[in-house]
Amino acid sequence: MEGDGSDSPVTIKNIERELICPACKELFTHPLILPCQHSICHKCVKELLLTLDDSFNDVGSDNSNQSSPRLRLPSPSMDKIDRINRPGWKRNSLTPRTTVFPCPGCEHDVDLGERGINGLFRNFTLETIVERYRQAARAATAIMCDLCKPPPQESTKSCMDCSASYCNECFKIHHPWGTIKAQHEYVGPTTNFRPKILMCPEHETERINMYCELCRRPVCHLCKLGGNHANHRVTTMSSAYKTLKEKLSKDIDYLIGKESQVKSQISELNLLMKETECNGERAKEEAITHFEKLFEILEERKSSVLKAIDSSKKLRLDKFQTQMEEYQGLLENNGLVGYAQEVLKETDQSCFVQTAKQLHLRIQKATESLKSFRPAAQTSFEDYVVNTSKQTELLGELSFFSSGIDVPEINEEQSKVYNNALINWHHPEKDKADSYVLEYRKINREDEMSWNEIEVCGTSKIIQDLENSSTYAFRVRAYKGSICSPCSRELILHTPPAPVFSFLFDEKCGYNNEHLLLNLKRDRVESRAGFNLLLAAERIQVGYYTSLDYIIGDTGITKGKHFWAFRVEPYSYLVKVGVASSDKLQEWLRSPRDAVSPRYEQDSGHDSGSEDACFDSSQPFTLVTIGMKKFFIPKSPTSSNEPENRVLPMPTSIGIFLDYDKGKVSFYDMDHMKCLYERQVDCSHTLYPAFALMGSGGIQLEEPITAKYLEYQEDM
Repeated sequence: MEGDGSDSPVTIKNIERELICPACKELFTHPLILPCQHSICHKCVKELLLTLDDSFNDVGSDNSNQSSPRLRLPSPSMDKIDRINRPGWKRNSLTPRTTVFPCPGCEHDVDLGERGINGLFRNFTLETIVERYRQAARAATAIMCDLCKPPPQESTKSCMDCSASYCNECFKIHHPWGTIKAQHEYVGPTTNFRPKILMCPEHETERINMYCELCRRPVCHLCKLGGNHANHRVTTMSSAYKTLKEKLSKDIDYLIGKESQVKSQISELNLLMKETECNGERAKEEAITHFEKLFEILEERKSSVLKAIDSSKKLRLDKFQTQMEEYQGLLENNGLVGYAQEVLKETDQSCFVQTAKQLHLRIQKATESLKSFRPAAQTSFEDYVVNTSKQTELLGELSFFSSGIDVPEINEEQSKVYNNALINWHHPEKDKADSYVLEYRKINREDEMSWNEIEVCGTSKIIQDLENSSTYAFRVRAYKGSICSPCSRELILHTPPAPVFSFLFDEKCGYNNEHLLLNLKRDRVESRAGFNLLLAAERIQVGYYTSLDYIIGDTGITKGKHFWAFRVEPYSYLVKVGVASSDKLQEWLRSPRDAVSPRYEQDSGHDSGSEDACFDSSQPFTLVTIGMKKFFIPKSPTSSNEPENRVLPMPTSIGIFLDYDKGKVSFYDMDHMKCLYERQVDCSHTLYPAFALMGSGGIQLEEPITAKYLEYQEDM
């Protein structure tokens, strides 16, 4: 048992760095020992779990948007804390478990297991040292008696059994001689009370009396007999205490024996810091000099270009001025016309002929110019537009001399944006780079947004909390020690126009397992046009017996904006995708299979459930046709209906944006986040994502981008 925290040869203030929580950057408060052996405050563990709980919920549409049709639970923090603390608490199997989080100390994932926070040991030793530090920091502040009547007296001792501090008088009153309380253990004044015996968090009534060498944690005898440590190698607590204390003492003695070497290396580090400071300032001065030279060149070129523009402008204005004066001379009583009018007053024939001949030629020339007016100069300065595109690109790549680290390249094919952004890059010198810095910013026409930076150890990263319907630029650079590579070329990605709507294929409503094959995750469906169709061939006499096989999403939409995406396999013969109302789906799916096809239903106003036969402004469903690697834009009264204008190459991934409140559905090319087609849809009933297949085909729902998605990508 720890004593009263008497004076130690170690100056307690010198170890403050070891007493700071890596999460909150403050002194530890009730530190817990994580499975990775790092300690973290009790409240920090709760906050980390709550943060991850919220971020995982945001992946689904139920919490990604206030207008989601799914049930939203109230989110008081205490309710969540109770759930996290409750033993045996688990999340739904379809949702990532929030008992796994990255340790703030080592950044490795730690799993708290079934019991969550309750399965962690409290680090009483660290807590005691922190308390000593606090007392040293407030040496002049006394600990007051907890039992005195106001005003309280300064305490002289603390009872570890009562978890209270007493003055001499109160201690005698509450611990009378000859009673059980007189046998309580007491220490000097402290605010740090801890139990005399550590109890097992797995078996709360059992004492800790053994140490698991595999898990590196104390256990009880029940843990060894039939618990999680049954097949692990364990040792007695006294043996573990003796062994670990000997190792720690030996290592400390070694470090103390190397004190002179440590001091020498500290001096060397101080010199290196000063040298780095000087070299850094020198590098800044050199960089400023280089930029000033560039500024001088730019100023010189700017002056030259402006001078050329001014010269051309002056020359053109002079020509226009001369031409304008000539035309003003054609006005009555002005210039040439006025002079001619005066010449006409000459009565002497010889004098008149002598002057009028030349004047007549001038009048004729002016008459011709009046008939074919032509400006004396051009007003456009198109030839004087400065082309800086090449120089801008070069300046954008302006960096240091080659540092021996290759520039990483962002992999455009593996990088994508859905509910989050997944950025992958390739680095030829991967083994030589210690880390990378991924930079990203929102591209705003009005303001120049600053770059956000994230340090990454691997070659991929997920970026969360991006704004919808926005354009972002991404770039990455590599680091080797303090040396940095130039930035990669920027990758431009566009975010979806609305939060991602999460759903799976419904295996119950209208699902035909004879023709459709649904995988276990319910995110992929394939059409099996084969043996079953051949068996029914004797019934097929006309085309309408061959029907579409419908499948819908398992979650409906009743309000808000939603976006989802999927891939249609290139071999697919005919696939229809879009949205349909609940009542329309029931109408379609209630008919016996292979009897009357909904494709030719008279009251639907649609051929093939789509577009070709009507131009209703609003209807309870909208489906577009995809097949044979083509995307077919439906007919419209407001656009060209020529086949060449309606048939587009099939995008790799297709997105659907439903604005329920405005009654509008749009279809997107996910590669460029470009809208291919949109139209009104009747939203008076619940709408569902709807799909239909004919012949061979396949549809794969896009998987939301999460941390586990990233791990899968890395494994691949």
